[in-house]
Amino acid sequence: MPSAPESWTIQHFSQANPAGFGQDSVPALLRRIADSIEERPGIEVQDVILHSEVTADGNWWSATVYFHEPSL
Repeated sequence: MPSAPESWTIQHFSQANPAGFGQDSVPALLRRIADSIEERPGIEVQDVILHSEVTADGNWWSATVYFHEPSL
């Protein structure tokens, strides 16, 4: 019988630019994400997914960061 695959839990957080002026700024969003990652020292980022929602004010960017804590 094959052994069960290894599994683990991945954590995530999502972040968006504030609604309104500047909500369409990808560079601003990436800076916000970088700041949030730096506030969690030692995490290992697995993936970053960008999302764009079309609103009456234009594109509204957000992102989800998937990460895990380092093994102790």
